[in-house]
Amino acid sequence: MPTTPSQRTSLLYATPLLAAALGWQLPASAMDENWQAHGKDIGYQVDDEAFTGYLSPADGESRGTVLVVHDWDGIDDYERKRADMIAAMGYDAFAVDLYGKGNRPQETGAKKAETQRLYQDRERMQHLTRSGLEFAREQGVNEETVVMGYCFGGAVVLEAARNGLIDQARGFATFHGGLGTPEGQSWSDPGAPLLIAHGGADSMISMADVANLSGELEAVDATYTINVYSRAPHAFTVFDTGAYQERADEQSWQAFTELLDDVF
Repeated sequence: MPTTPSQRTSLLYATPLLAAALGWQLPASAMDENWQAHGKDIGYQVDDEAFTGYLSPADGESRGTVLVVHDWDGIDDYERKRADMIAAMGYDAFAVDLYGKGNRPQETGAKKAETQRLYQDRERMQHLTRSGLEFAREQGVNEETVVMGYCFGGAVVLEAARNGLIDQARGFATFHGGLGTPEGQSWSDPGAPLLIAHGGADSMISMADVANLSGELEAVDATYTINVYSRAPHAFTVFDTGAYQERADEQSWQAFTELLDDVF
């Protein structure tokens, strides 16, 4: 019996040796040391600035596009692997660059400075997000789009949802992302479902933040799901780190694949 994309992803997580024997492309978490990029880094311009995104075309006919928003490190192999996992399920994936070509901060202070630069200039954040997607669409990706992001990128996803940045938006997903609504903004129904994946042991983003967001979304009759994963710290999906929690990563990824199946 053929498997659906979500069933295939679940099987790949659970049985990497079987998956390899069948010739399926493995998620990065299942065979990290053997990962080779499926997509490619690709340069683009926004106004007079240079940026470098990562484009991973769908395996086979595209079912839709996923715009991946990076965490506070900027685009690195983490976002590339996630984009490749998405492409393996039959979706075009484009990791958008919000920092600029070659700007990949390594020190904590530099990472904070880059995120604060965009938190304090929401118009720039929105412009770079929208422009990155426009560039990806010029490369021939599917117009219908889900936006997903990690940590800082999760906050950008909610920024996009609140402000109607994405034409033909089919859904939004945030993993251990910032959840607060900035001063001067408010929610209306984004017209597409939201998935919020949050760690119950997250010391940076509180359960009060989760409850506040839920109240704001309820007030505008938005369609949303909030999943809280027990004992999962902030950044619980980031491979090969002390924060990584396999159970929460697998369950949140399964929820994300189900969102894709539902909206595409």
